[in-house]
Amino acid sequence: MTVARIATMQLFILSALLFLGNSVVSEASEVVKHALMHEASLDLSGDEDLVLQNASKKPTLQPKQSPPLVGTYTLARQGRVCMRASLGVEFTVIENKKSSFFNIDPKSTRATGYCGDQRAVLSLVFDGGNLEFTFIKDGSLSYVSKLRATLTPKPPCRKCKSKTYPGIMDNEKLFKANSGQSFMCKSDTSLILADSLRLKLIPLQIQAFDLPSGAFGKEVECWADYTKRIIPIVLGAVVVGIILIAVLVYVLTREHRGQGYERL
Repeated sequence: MTVARIATMQLFILSALLFLGNSVVSEASEVVKHALMHEASLDLSGDEDLVLQNASKKPTLQPKQSPPLVGTYTLARQGRVCMRASLGVEFTVIENKKSSFFNIDPKSTRATGYCGDQRAVLSLVFDGGNLEFTFIKDGSLSYVSKLRATLTPKPPCRKCKSKTYPGIMDNEKLFKANSGQSFMCKSDTSLILADSLRLKLIPLQIQAFDLPSGAFGKEVECWADYTKRIIPIVLGAVVVGIILIAVLVYVLTREHRGQGYERL
């Protein structure tokens, strides 16, 4: 075999080896590329599932109102109940002159906050929002000086952006009661926290600072309940008065006619 043939064969073998090596490397690269793409897709789908899962926990606005469930929430200080609240909560969101509603579920709501000697805070926290009461004690009188809320409902569509609705009432004297007493209202308590966020509490009983036994003290009736109770009594008294006046006028008129006949 001549030197030229040997060189040609070596060159052929080397070319074959290089071709095989490039093919193997190319296949390996494709495999690695597909593996990385698959892993990335799994990561993205996992993130998407996480986003959807978090979104599903947010409040879902409803087109119609429904009675809210009543929950009882307490705070303790040094092992003793320092605040107690029993209420149903309904949020109203106003967007483009359209009202939507959300009721707090007591089962998925937790109470946080603190109690001081002159100031106490009760915050009802749930997925997608919270409702916070700030109590002030002024001598023997206690009241809510600030009411703050935020609500971040589930977007109306999958591609819609999430929106938060904040609201606050400050420098107020709401739900006033003397020491050892609780404020109670069975009627609707409607509050405007912002142009786009309103709040309805029904029914409501709340007390801070002085709860010796941990239970509510004597109830202080709200004005709405008082008027509902007193108006029927007043109307009844007015009706009875009108009937008595009519009877008295009839009797006097009849006696007067009788005296006229005797003179004749």
